[in-house]
Amino acid sequence: MTPTAPTTAQPSQVAATRMTPLEKRASLSLAAIFALRMLGLFLVLPVFMLEARHYPGGDDPALIGMAMGAYGLTQAFMQMPLGLASDRFGRKRVIVLGLGVFALGSVVAALAPSVHWLLVGRALQGLGAISAAVTALLADLTRDEVRTKGMAMVGASIGLMFALSLVVAPPLAGALGLPGVFGLTALLAAAGIAVVLRWTPPEPAHIANAPRGRLRDVLWHPALWRLNLGVFVLHAVQLAMWMAVPALLTQTGLQPAQHWQVYLPAVLASFVLLGGLFALERRGYLRGVLRAAIGLLLWVQVGFVWVASSGALLWPLVTLLFLFFVSFNILEASQPSLVSRLAPPESRGAALGVYNTLQSLGFFVGGAVGGALVKWGGTQVLFLACAALVTVWLLLGWGQKVPPVAPRRPSAGAA
Repeated sequence: MTPTAPTTAQPSQVAATRMTPLEKRASLSLAAIFALRMLGLFLVLPVFMLEARHYPGGDDPALIGMAMGAYGLTQAFMQMPLGLASDRFGRKRVIVLGLGVFALGSVVAALAPSVHWLLVGRALQGLGAISAAVTALLADLTRDEVRTKGMAMVGASIGLMFALSLVVAPPLAGALGLPGVFGLTALLAAAGIAVVLRWTPPEPAHIANAPRGRLRDVLWHPALWRLNLGVFVLHAVQLAMWMAVPALLTQTGLQPAQHWQVYLPAVLASFVLLGGLFALERRGYLRGVLRAAIGLLLWVQVGFVWVASSGALLWPLVTLLFLFFVSFNILEASQPSLVSRLAPPESRGAALGVYNTLQSLGFFVGGAVGGALVKWGGTQVLFLACAALVTVWLLLGWGQKVPPVAPRRPSAGAA
């Protein structure tokens, strides 16, 4: 494919890249669904390892770790089937079903009498895998020209919920205990169902009535597999980093209860630069932006190797975390948007199911392998492995296909 030459956007093109009221409603409501679900998940992360020790079976770190990771593993198994189901039975039905299963798992975990039952609850939570259906519905309801903006809203909601959870999870766990945190997670899932039913627009009729594609149409698609590799590496590195970053921050003299004072400003500041992504995409620079974001992620890992070897210093860590979130937010917004544009419309759910399966596997591998690398070789080895993995991604993803966006006037009034 011949690369699209960067161009200067004309006024009519700029107007076409403004979201219509329907697109805004779709993007905001689906971002809210993601936010409610991810807040429920993230609230558990900072406190699970400590609170689970008080349960029968809590003296076994391996069992606690298995209970912690069970969510990611079952979610990886269900992303593809539920993505396919959303193609055949409708996006909103699958989203409501998935949130219901997630709420059920939260209730089981809230009532768990032992770590074994916590494991069952976490596994049930993962069975409600809705990421593919949500992103497919967002793709159905937005034009190519504004889809990255919609995906960025979803990505921003996830980043904000992660930062918020670091602030509120410890006091919530102190006041409610782990059962109370899981009970709150169930209520957040129920709120997500209400958003789906009352706020989220319905699927377009032409999508609902379209012929259904086959899994094999997207499973071996070369351009999609570069993106699938990318999301696997991105989330494996993200989770692996958190096997070491808290300890590095603590070495600077910052107490764990104060770590949010680094995370929250870094996340919020990174959003300031995210707006430039849309202008660069409109001018035909998206492929270059992707390469630069992956390259930045590589340099962040190299920077962490230096910090880990020379002694943890606060401001270098703050800078590296800010740059990580810049890279992460750009890739988190642009990659699923590209999946939805490269996949056949009748197979979007399946394509995003494969994509989110690799994302979930990245979480699982990042946590499992990252912890083993820290135990075996220390933080320097961990960040060297992350740098090597990102290098492979950069080399294999260099030729990523980026379809041109042909701007057109929105059918409804731009807002």
